[in-house]
Amino acid sequence: MLSVELHVHSSLSYDGRDPVEFILEQASAVGLDAIAITDHDEIAASLEAVERAPNYGLVGIPGMEISSKAGHILGFGIAEAVPPGLSYESTLEAIREQGGIAVVPHPFQESRHGVMARVSRADLAQADAIEVYNSRLLTGRANRQAERFARSRNLPMTAGSDAHIGEMVGQAVTRVDTDERSADAILEAIADGRTTIEGKRTPWHISFRQAAGGVKRRIKGGVFQLFR
Repeated sequence: MLSVELHVHSSLSYDGRDPVEFILEQASAVGLDAIAITDHDEIAASLEAVERAPNYGLVGIPGMEISSKAGHILGFGIAEAVPPGLSYESTLEAIREQGGIAVVPHPFQESRHGVMARVSRADLAQADAIEVYNSRLLTGRANRQAERFARSRNLPMTAGSDAHIGEMVGQAVTRVDTDERSADAILEAIADGRTTIEGKRTPWHISFRQAAGGVKRRIKGGVFQLFR
């Protein structure tokens, strides 16, 4: 069984703070086997992490969090960025055209771009896997909804810390049933449903700090664009 972190944002995301190197150091320090950096609509840091991960004793999994018209979708095993703004179905298709798998994160959290505000349950069931534990929660209700849905449709399940600062890497872990330490083997096992979930809530003050930092960086970016 490998311990895999599947939802982390670097400084390349508008709401992320830390560079790839810091994230990999943290992942190694907490005993992870593999990690995917999943920036918002960006893939460069993830591909950098894939290259650097072996230096930290880790497997790097390429991925990104894509802003579809319906909401956020995680694409893993891709080499090129999937453009934002596509429909839900087209986003899934674009991920699969690259040989990747599509995982829907926090689907029932509408305030965080969960897709269930805009797609049907039948549509959600078309994903390759569902993120059923996201560490950035208030009550846990949305996570429980996601798990019930995944179990009712016999869909593979994942967890993710949704870390926007390095210290939160590893808060939620997907245990993957494979002995082969490679991204392909890990993603194949996830698609087959050979996973178990472990996670704990991100402390509320950390969630607040992450959110505040994201707003600050977004404002700074907007000001910068005005003066370009």
